[in-house]
Amino acid sequence: MKQAATRIRAIDLFCGAGGSSWGAREAGVEIVAAFDRCPLAGEVHAANFPESHFVLGHLEDHDVAALAKEFGPINVILASPECTNHSPAKGGKPRCEQSRETAFQVVRFAEAFKPRWLVIENVVNMRNWARYADLKNALEDLGYQLREQVLNAAEFGVPQSRQRLFLLADREGTPPEVKPPRKAIAGVRGFLELNGRYRWAPLRKPNRARATIERAERGFAALGRKEPFLLVYYGTDGGGGWQKLDRPLRTITTVDRFAIVKPDPQHRHVMRMLQLPELQAAMGMPTRMRFESGTRRDRIKMIGNAVCPPVMRGVIRTLLTSR
Repeated sequence: MKQAATRIRAIDLFCGAGGSSWGAREAGVEIVAAFDRCPLAGEVHAANFPESHFVLGHLEDHDVAALAKEFGPINVILASPECTNHSPAKGGKPRCEQSRETAFQVVRFAEAFKPRWLVIENVVNMRNWARYADLKNALEDLGYQLREQVLNAAEFGVPQSRQRLFLLADREGTPPEVKPPRKAIAGVRGFLELNGRYRWAPLRKPNRARATIERAERGFAALGRKEPFLLVYYGTDGGGGWQKLDRPLRTITTVDRFAIVKPDPQHRHVMRMLQLPELQAAMGMPTRMRFESGTRRDRIKMIGNAVCPPVMRGVIRTLLTSR
């Protein structure tokens, strides 16, 4: 008689709205519990993972031994520690070391739960943190072997160029290399609603910011005036503040930063900001993943803070090949 496959059980630390949880679940993992300090994230996670326990609060305040006893054997810990104070998007503003130190809660939870695998996700600049080596050493002291990879969501079929650091850990050997599937790079045109339900406004109107018009003019200069394109309201990489629709979206942040411009017979050109379903699609999140709590701003922040589910699905599937 064939033996039933062992269930793979996971907890998700700093879970946010649940991008990592969704990807892991799609890879066949049971999400036993998820942890975050944000009540709104808890509402969204609970709506999408009713079978999972959501634990509210700061990780450092939890009795980890009691939690390990309550939730039982765990095979995988997923963790996306606070990234704002690692991100270059913060510019020259002071960094909060206390916030960055929360990454060491992963070590504390790993010591208590003793999972075989860990997946730590963060912005690439986390590698420049003065204590990043200490974090890796602490995991190695617990018996983990590590693999560090930078993965771009666009290589997993996500219509967004989003590079993130993944630190993979395995107690039983070096984690295998995650190899993105061979998929064509998707552009933004595939998820935009150019003629749908959303409200458009004239590009040129009295209160329109001069910088917005200048971005649009650079797009017109490159493409002509008959092609739709995106305005990008951040970055200093020489992109001119716009992008073509045949490219993946630039990295989604936690605030409203993208608008679409298109020709219009009445106003010559109209524009609008990208809407929540479009941003959700740009993260590789399916339409059945629900974001029904909070304001528009809250939801954009949760989407921008999330892990792209197809990337986490690929990471977990790769780790499970080493069983």
